[in-house]
Amino acid sequence: MAEKVAQHTHCQICGKTIPISENLCSDECKQKYQSMIKKRKMLMYIMYGLIFVILIMFLLPSL
Repeated sequence: MAEKVAQHTHCQICGKTIPISENLCSDECKQKYQSMIKKRKMLMYIMYGLIFVILIMFLLPSL
């Protein structure tokens, strides 16, 4: 018969099993997660900036 597996979740970075109350398994994974969040924010700001510049380029010639 199959063994019961205790309730658990997986680390969002490396995939190791961890208790349900936690999201990340170690300080190393926490640092990687913070770095990933910073990169995503920067890419979003760059994307919004490019969209703004493109809109301005299309609107200025029509004035």
